[in-house]
Amino acid sequence: MIREALLDGIRLVYREEGDPAAPPLLLVHGRTADHNDWNGVTQHLAARHHVVVPDLRGHGRSDRPGTYALPEMAADLVALLDHVGAARATVVGHSLGGVLSCLVAGGHPDRVERLVLEDVPALPLRDRAPVVEDGSTGFDWRMVHETERQFLHPDPAWRAALGSITMPTLVLSGGAASPFDAGETAALIPGAKLVTIEAGHLIHVGARKEFLRVVDAFLRA
Repeated sequence: MIREALLDGIRLVYREEGDPAAPPLLLVHGRTADHNDWNGVTQHLAARHHVVVPDLRGHGRSDRPGTYALPEMAADLVALLDHVGAARATVVGHSLGGVLSCLVAGGHPDRVERLVLEDVPALPLRDRAPVVEDGSTGFDWRMVHETERQFLHPDPAWRAALGSITMPTLVLSGGAASPFDAGETAALIPGAKLVTIEAGHLIHVGARKEFLRVVDAFLRA
C-alpha cells in the first residue's frame, strides 16, 4: 500500500507491505530511483517482515525541498521509522541508500537490528565523470548535484563512523562490473561479512535470486 508521511515538513511517499506485527525492515533505494526499484524484493521480504520502502526526498513522489545534505536525508529515514512505530529495524540500502543506511547505523545504532549494504562505496569517491543532465524528470537534478558534491568531498566523520557500526552487517559487492569497491566499505566495518555476486552495481536487479538467497540466509542467521 502506498502511504504518505509528513516528517519535519518534508512529505515522504512510501510503500508498506507485510504484517505490521512482523519484524520491521526498511528498504532504501539508490540515487535517481524510487520505491519501485525494489519491486519483487519488497514482496519477497514481506512474507516475513513488515517492509517499509520510501521514496527518498528528491525522488519519485516525495517532496523536492531543494536541500539534500546526506545527514538530513538519513534523518528522514529515522523519522520514518518513528512514524511507522518501528523502534528497531533491519535496514537494507543500495548505493546512495546504503550510504544513508550507514549514517543511520552509525548515528543511531539502537535503531538498527541488522544492516545490509548493496554495492555501497566508501567515501570519498574519486575519478568521477561530471554529472550531465539528460532531461530525466523522476527525481530532482539538484539532488544529484548536491549528493555528488558530498560523495567527492564528504565529511571525514562519515567514513570514521563506519568503524563504530556494531550490528551484524552484510556487504554485497557487484564484482568486476561494478564501478565501486564495496570491499573497502566492508573492511571499515568491524565484523562485516562480504559476499561478491558478479552482477554489477544493480545486484538486486541483475541477479535477484542470488541476492535474495544471500540476504535471506543473513537475516535468518
